[in-house]
Amino acid sequence: MPIPLRAAGRIILDSSDIRHKILSAAIILLILVPGIAFGLDARREVLDSGLVLLHSERHNLPIVMVTLLIKASPLDEPPEKAGLANLTAEMLTEGTHGRTSEQISEEIEFIGGGLGASADDDYTMVSLSVLRKDIEKGFEIFADVLLNPSFPAHELSDMKRLVKGDIKQGEEDPGVVAGRAFSRAVYGEHPYGRPVEGTIEGIDAVEREDLVRFHRTYYRPNNSILSVVGDISHDEVMHLIRKYLALWRKGKVPPRRDYSFRETGSPDIIRIDRELTQANIILGHLGIERSNPDYYAVSVMNYILGGGGFSSRLMQIIRDDMGLAYNVYSAFPSGRYRGVFMASVQTRNDAAWTVIGEILKQMRRMREEYVSADELEDAKAYLTGSFPRRLDTMARLSRLLVLVEFYGLGMDYEKSYVDNIRQVTAEDVRRVARKYLHPDRYVLVIVADQKKTGTGGGE
Repeated sequence: MPIPLRAAGRIILDSSDIRHKILSAAIILLILVPGIAFGLDARREVLDSGLVLLHSERHNLPIVMVTLLIKASPLDEPPEKAGLANLTAEMLTEGTHGRTSEQISEEIEFIGGGLGASADDDYTMVSLSVLRKDIEKGFEIFADVLLNPSFPAHELSDMKRLVKGDIKQGEEDPGVVAGRAFSRAVYGEHPYGRPVEGTIEGIDAVEREDLVRFHRTYYRPNNSILSVVGDISHDEVMHLIRKYLALWRKGKVPPRRDYSFRETGSPDIIRIDRELTQANIILGHLGIERSNPDYYAVSVMNYILGGGGFSSRLMQIIRDDMGLAYNVYSAFPSGRYRGVFMASVQTRNDAAWTVIGEILKQMRRMREEYVSADELEDAKAYLTGSFPRRLDTMARLSRLLVLVEFYGLGMDYEKSYVDNIRQVTAEDVRRVARKYLHPDRYVLVIVADQKKTGTGGGE
């Protein structure tokens, strides 16, 4: 999984890739009510169709959240048609064999619900939010866009133009430019190396029949995970599935190809010249996959290095002590396959190499020294204490359930996450820093007014 740069322009885990068609203000207020802790308590079963069903019955609010994860993503599209997975997801709500896009929008809006679909690097998600009293109608529309998309040619043409416009617009944002260059350099030909949206050439090559074939091949119940959270019983959920998904048949899904990763052997410096007052800098390299058992120690280590906001070393030194940046952070986003380590910062052009040198210095320090007892305990306290926020709305819980299943984290994840973080020691932190931080071999992207940045020790 690439960097959270779709927040800057895959990762983050959570991004501008998602284009929800309709989100009623009333339903948003109900779904996003803070302060309600739900806990990861759900019933899991595999239906005869192969669909994995996760149901969590909650009566705090009269709403229901439905999240469907389909194991279809850019990992499954041919590189010459980059953007196919995203276009397929985006087009689900643009018309079915029985409804136009306008009718879908109007019907969802009439019941005050929300319906959307989006692709990510590892999967596609289709989501529904609706009041309990309207779950029958909402689920019927949800099933219609899932099973019966018509991919109308005129809507596809408009969508392709819209997505290509977004890609081109991203070239005006130095953060997006840096993120795209970083992903390409780190991942090469791997699908993680290109935006989920695809490329201009790939989108131009996609035809309507490609979407039909992609949908028919990958949008199968035995390739999907469904979570239903909210004011609805198990019997009611099964009624909806039998009534509206009865014709959704399992099928043979092609195995995903094995992708190789190329480690950076020495510093790879990419300079992109733009007339900017601030240099946009990303430094990093390949990271870990979510299934790596070192994930928890890496999370603690990264919090101390640069993931802990104002309490992190990078922020304290580069922002507070040196006064060279408003914000600087590091991250280890991870997915089904190897993610990245990245440190990102904006600073004055003439301070670029000073800041880069300090980031590398702190990476080496993390490898060479034990973190202090206070740093360790603060990191663990934050990571365990903030975990309940991932469960404090039905929308978050519904999404987390399908991701826990997708990444094979176990239905006891709520407990195992906290236990694993608490068990991390200072020795663990130094061990994973030595294993997963590489200050001698990295990709460095600098988008800046290059004549003002000069050269640094890495050149």
